[in-house]
Amino acid sequence: MWKIARPNAVAVLNDELAKKSLARYLTVMQNQKQAKFMIAKKLPAEFDKNDPLEMLWKEHAKRTEDFCRMEQEVNTAKKPEFPTPAKSYFDLKIEIANRVQQNCHFCSRRCGANRPAGELGYCKCGSTMTVSSIFAHLDEEPELVPSGTIFTMGCTIRCCHCQNWSISQWMDPGTECKPKEMAGEVERLRMSGCRNVNLVGGEPTPWLPQWLATFKHVNVNVPIVWNSNAYYSPETSHLLAGFADVYLLDFKYGPGDCAERISDAPDYWKTCTRNHLKAKKHGELIIRVLVLPNHLECCTKPTLNWIAENLGTETRVNLMFQYRPEWRAHKFPKLRRSLTKGEMEKAVQLAEKAGLKNVIT
Repeated sequence: MWKIARPNAVAVLNDELAKKSLARYLTVMQNQKQAKFMIAKKLPAEFDKNDPLEMLWKEHAKRTEDFCRMEQEVNTAKKPEFPTPAKSYFDLKIEIANRVQQNCHFCSRRCGANRPAGELGYCKCGSTMTVSSIFAHLDEEPELVPSGTIFTMGCTIRCCHCQNWSISQWMDPGTECKPKEMAGEVERLRMSGCRNVNLVGGEPTPWLPQWLATFKHVNVNVPIVWNSNAYYSPETSHLLAGFADVYLLDFKYGPGDCAERISDAPDYWKTCTRNHLKAKKHGELIIRVLVLPNHLECCTKPTLNWIAENLGTETRVNLMFQYRPEWRAHKFPKLRRSLTKGEMEKAVQLAEKAGLKNVIT
């Protein structure tokens, strides 16, 4: 049925630019290669639960280098077979994430909440994952459809125009879900025909420990899409290496003060650019650029230029025109309306002028 509703999701498999920028994802999607989390489970790691966090991070850095080599070996072998180690690179990630959760700094805000002890930080996320909805999404980028989306509660920033504000700001009650239960949902989505599992919200970043714990129990090959606002810490980016197959990252604002004023996201440009560069190094990248009314010169233009200059002109970019005033957008006069036809046309022209060749709208 989805093939009728989204014929471009079928056609994209023959799109040369999509195949080039998302080559590995497409092979994992078709079960021709293994997802990164499955490889990470096979890579031995040497650590003890009593080791200090600094020592764990050193071991993680070493194993990340090993992972890159192992991934190449797995990709080139006809029938790769590696024994499951007593302690793996993936287990190491879980241990580190559990430690970070005790002095939470998964996002760039670094609030330091001790979540296992019941403290709630800016995002209001506790120690048990809380989910809003789970379903096969047909409205994502064509290469992702049908996408097994899991919407978790909470967010690390507060966009005044958030279209998912009931989820990001905990207006919905949500449902708590333990790792083994969630693993079953992931496997169900994949077995029902979803091309991937799409970790979204809200924002998936606060729930990284729970997501790692979940995929410890997942036994089907499924590419992981990390669908994020990109406002996460260097530590989170380290843990995502060897976990996320596709980084579906927002690039919301330019280098000015728009991010802080509109989304309460200080140091956004520095954080966002750093994480996009890291994503390109460790996975494949789809960038979402939501065009805001009256923000083409300050945000859209510098963002598109930076992508072309630093990530390459063939980077997959979704130039999004679906902005509408939601939640508290009325506080900002420039955001009280949808885009004009002229703004949409200008955004396309800016992408063309930047030299971007792999843009969808």
